[in-house]
Amino acid sequence: MRTIITSCIIFILASLACQLSNHPVTGDKGFTKIFDGKTFKGWECDTSFWYIKNGVITGWETPERQLKQNTFLIYKGAEPSDFELKAEYRISSRGNSGIQYRSELVPGLKYALKGYQADIDGANTYTGQNYEERGRGFLAMRGQSVSIPTGGKPVVDKIIANSDSLKNLIRVNDWNEVHLVVKGNHMKHYINGVLMSEAIDNDTDNRKASGIIGFQLHTAKEMTIEFRNILLKQ
Repeated sequence: MRTIITSCIIFILASLACQLSNHPVTGDKGFTKIFDGKTFKGWECDTSFWYIKNGVITGWETPERQLKQNTFLIYKGAEPSDFELKAEYRISSRGNSGIQYRSELVPGLKYALKGYQADIDGANTYTGQNYEERGRGFLAMRGQSVSIPTGGKPVVDKIIANSDSLKNLIRVNDWNEVHLVVKGNHMKHYINGVLMSEAIDNDTDNRKASGIIGFQLHTAKEMTIEFRNILLKQ
């Protein structure tokens, strides 16, 4: 009898372990994995510049293999409006990248996007800011909370923290977690759990309410950008 009970307990624990392995880790309740760690299923990209190894998506350029324009790893599973996204990234010192959201395809250019971007760069000059690719440009710099009027430039409503002090919280040549919280016209960018920038887009002529998510590989002489553990909550 004891053997039977023990076997049942082992079976139940094994079943629970299996279920947990297919769901986000504790602290990510409500999030869904949108990258399986092995394939580009649900994604679209130029695979001559992107590859997957050991659960990591990598975009890379070398002096012999350079882009003529920015290219994007594009998520095909949804074009969300209100959402949260988490991902870990690691970027080389000369790298330039970012995470697009509420974006759209650029007509006539393959794997090109325009729209809001959570900026990332290896020197951490711009990491954490809100930048609009092929649009209005810099919206909220790191350390700023801004509002954007229709047809006007961003207005700084308050300073969240000193930009350099926030920069010191971003790890160099190591993994960092980016967390985007987007609701209505309110956008917050976090790095390693710390708010880096905040934007309220009141520009009814130019703002977007939903759109594509994508990961950028910027033109460069040489760079590497890596992403893993990509989670989405709608």
